[in-house]
Amino acid sequence: MTKFAKIALAAALVLGVAASTASADSRKGQKIFIKKLKSPCGMNGDKFAAKHSQDEWKEIKDSGNFENEIIKICPKVKKGSIKQSWQDHLFDFAYDYANDSGNVPSC
Repeated sequence: MTKFAKIALAAALVLGVAASTASADSRKGQKIFIKKLKSPCGMNGDKFAAKHSQDEWKEIKDSGNFENEIIKICPKVKKGSIKQSWQDHLFDFAYDYANDSGNVPSC
C-alpha cells in the first residue's frame, strides 16, 4: 500500500467516525431530558439512564422500542410526544449514563 493510500484510508476512517458521532449527542440528549422528560418522568436523568445497562439500552434501541421504553419508565409521557429527532440524542444520553457505564450526569 502506498503512503498516499494509507493517508487516504486513515482520513476516511476519521471522517467516518466523526460523521457517526456527530449525528447524536449525549449532552444534547441530557438537555432534552431535563427540558422535556424530567418532570413527567418524576426523576433525574441519572435514575432514568440507570434503569438499564448499556447493552440493554442498545438492544431496546436496535429493536425499535426506545420510545415505548421511555413511556414504560415514565408513564406520564404520551405516545408521540417524543420527537423522532430527539430519540438518537436521548439514546446516547441513556447509553452514556447507563447503570454499568461508570458515568453520572449532572441533572
